[in-house]
Amino acid sequence: MRLVLASRNDHKLRELAELMAPHELEPLPPNIELPPETATTFSGNALIKARAAAVATGRPALADDSGIEASALGGAPGVFSARFAGEDATDQENLDKLLSEVPPDGDTGVAYVCVLAVVDPAGGELLAEGRCEGELTHEPRGEGGFGYDPAFVPADREDGRTMAEIEPGAKDAISHRGRAARAMLEKLAELEQGELRLPNPFDLPSRRRGTR
Repeated sequence: MRLVLASRNDHKLRELAELMAPHELEPLPPNIELPPETATTFSGNALIKARAAAVATGRPALADDSGIEASALGGAPGVFSARFAGEDATDQENLDKLLSEVPPDGDTGVAYVCVLAVVDPAGGELLAEGRCEGELTHEPRGEGGFGYDPAFVPADREDGRTMAEIEPGAKDAISHRGRAARAMLEKLAELEQGELRLPNPFDLPSRRRGTR
């Protein structure tokens, strides 16, 4: 399946293109504007973007919404992760604000959350969620990744490395986005095989050919 990615983020396009293989991703056409992310949940925001892209292009669209939840902040910044320090905040400014608000001698538990949405122009919708639990370090390390990665130490590993220090392949195996992608791939496979029923089914290429 070819999917339009409802995002202008080149990093997400590259990362999700690898995670969603063998399905193909293509960038959002430059003339299409996505609506504001006004939902209070990751799934709500992912659906807002995917629905808009599917309607505008007339093709299946993929969108993600993701962020970090800090236990000490009651789950914040959550859906506001990308603009935690302000609408035009940089990754560094967002990270600095999080580190300033989470006490290093208190609860440093954090979780990365990602929800992927695939929406077909005919109205079919799929959602998949992935989580990665970890701890926040107040000594950021590493040059890889982006966002809060330099301060996120995943619980799945015992070497104490941050997400920004882990090589891409190993990171994909445990990351929230990698887990969400694998869950979405399973749902798409079930849909193509006729094992998953939706109120508004996808107009899959195989069905258009009359093979299902």
